[in-house]
Amino acid sequence: MNILKTVAAVGLVSMMSVPAMAAGDYPMGFFITSVGMGNGANLGGVEGGDAHCAKLAEAAGSKGRTWRAYLSTQVEEGRGKSARDRIGSGPWYNARSELIAVDLDQLHLSPNIIKRTALDENGNLIKGRGDKPNEHDILTGSKNDGTAYFPWEKGDHTCSNWTSAAEEGSAQVGHHDRHGGGNTSWNSAHGSRGCSQEKLKGSGGAGLLYCFAAD
Repeated sequence: MNILKTVAAVGLVSMMSVPAMAAGDYPMGFFITSVGMGNGANLGGVEGGDAHCAKLAEAAGSKGRTWRAYLSTQVEEGRGKSARDRIGSGPWYNARSELIAVDLDQLHLSPNIIKRTALDENGNLIKGRGDKPNEHDILTGSKNDGTAYFPWEKGDHTCSNWTSAAEEGSAQVGHHDRHGGGNTSWNSAHGSRGCSQEKLKGSGGAGLLYCFAAD
């Protein structure tokens, strides 16, 4: 009995020693863009995606952070740049100070990314399955582990490295609400039907991006 009392007391002291964190104590380090760039998957390359993230974040009041779009690239030989290698090491919080992931491992194995937490830069929900229109397809060009595709994994997975808005081509997308077609992947659910704005809409997208603070 004395041992149980001691354990309980230690647990109580430990809980009391952890300060309660109020909303706003953690700066935003993750969001989904509230709008796409309007030209399908032609973002002007990954640099254009980064700039779009930074523009929206700063307009929402985020200051002094380095923003990166969660996008991978493809090359003819070897492997292109992987999204997971572009976004820093975490931790990342959404606009409501909710923890998304503490590090890259958690982000790609068991992140807190669902419709309720995958918010835009202003803390608003993104339309998903059951909403009109459904916009849960988020551009990534990535595999489930956040890495880029190899050349022998045939097909276009990045709409020509984010420079094409053509009817043909494809970009790998994730589902921020973790629903659709039996696939719960937030970053690699399926390929788009094309690279144009209309083709992205056709499979439930709007050219939206995941943005992470890499600093």
